[in-house]
Amino acid sequence: MSTGPAERPRRLRTTPAMRDLLAEHRTHPRDLVLPMFVKERASEPVSLPSMPGVVQHTLDSLRRAATEAAEAGVGGLMLFGVPEVRDAVGSCATDPEGILNAGLRALVEEVGDDLVVMSDLCLDEFTDHGHCGVLDGAGRVDNDATLERYQDMALAQAETGAHMLGLSGMMDGQTLAVRQALDNAGHTDTSILAYSAKYASAFYGPFRDAVESQLQGDRRTYQMDPANRREGLREATLDLVEGADVVMVKPAMSYLDVLSDVAEASPVPVAAYQVSGEYAMIEAAAAQGWIERRRAIEESVLSIRRAGADVVLTYWATELAGWLR
Repeated sequence: MSTGPAERPRRLRTTPAMRDLLAEHRTHPRDLVLPMFVKERASEPVSLPSMPGVVQHTLDSLRRAATEAAEAGVGGLMLFGVPEVRDAVGSCATDPEGILNAGLRALVEEVGDDLVVMSDLCLDEFTDHGHCGVLDGAGRVDNDATLERYQDMALAQAETGAHMLGLSGMMDGQTLAVRQALDNAGHTDTSILAYSAKYASAFYGPFRDAVESQLQGDRRTYQMDPANRREGLREATLDLVEGADVVMVKPAMSYLDVLSDVAEASPVPVAAYQVSGEYAMIEAAAAQGWIERRRAIEESVLSIRRAGADVVLTYWATELAGWLR
């Protein structure tokens, strides 16, 4: 009589129903946040060659896309602005009528509380040098002077009705500075999403096209070194102490180890951003017929959830939510 293996894990994979019943992790539409771009004075949506399917919106197309996302069941929207004029201190970022703040008001008017409306709180889209902060006399990013600009941005964005502010600049002390500014102005219900472990990654290239970045050089003096894992948890811990309501790891797929570390330690929800380069690579490979597009999208987002993300920012949010429903 032949003997087989003592254990047969394959018994739990025999049918789709069996696999679905026993899946350890799932993605739900409400786990997803759609990043969006709104361009000042655009007369029609502008396609982005490096990000097929993603556009710079007009205010009208932004509203339509927000409604589509809400109907698909997406959980939130993250808005980035593309201004027409930039200067050294990013003046448009704090202008109540600037494109980002106007776009936030449009989203709040369109979807109300059906989705979480999130705003990007950073200066890089608005400065003529492309850095995430203001520069000192030697051309270096001045951390503490930048915090003052972030406080002004936070107040302007909170006034639009944005529910959650995404602090993406990687300045030391930014979470505490913004929390204090919001509370002192009575915006105690406005939440903070801290981009806690944001790495100086090669995978941001298409995003810089999307926001028409003016950056010369790099951001390695304030964004994190891709070699460092422990530092990611340190940064997240600092943001938690400073009052972050949600912490984030960015990029997602190349930093799943950091995401796992942060998720295991964090007492608050954890987000991860599937960035533009990750999106572009899958779209490019799928266009060549080298991978199955839908399976690759679903698997990539599931891997981020499996590593511990409660929330995933992805440019496929609306499409993926439709599939999941």
